[in-house]
Amino acid sequence: MQNANIIFAVMQERGKKGQPVERLYRMLFNKTLYLQAYAKLYSNKGSMTPGATPETIDGMSEEKIDKIIEALRCEHYQWTPARRTYIKKANGKPRPLGLPTWSDKLLQEVIRSILEAYYDPQFSTHSH
Repeated sequence: MQNANIIFAVMQERGKKGQPVERLYRMLFNKTLYLQAYAKLYSNKGSMTPGATPETIDGMSEEKIDKIIEALRCEHYQWTPARRTYIKKANGKPRPLGLPTWSDKLLQEVIRSILEAYYDPQFSTHSH
């Protein structure tokens, strides 16, 4: 299993050169990416907010990560619909907010980090 930093360095190099990415889905089987995503999301106050299920960061374990990876490997992973809630804006109007389950948040962060490593070098330094 490759280190997450090595994977990101390879992705950045391919992105700089404009080379296509191969076996992107297989990268989702790497446990170190989930551990790094967990570390990034752990400090967020919203990680203790339950989504569509009562699952929060407290229930996360390496076994649960292994289950997510196995479901992806067998192509049986099911995204859970986000729980819709409304929060008040400064002007008093409600704003819709979708709260995904913790497993979905973790997987989204893994996917985001892989894609960011590839696409970031391609963006202009003048873009926002």
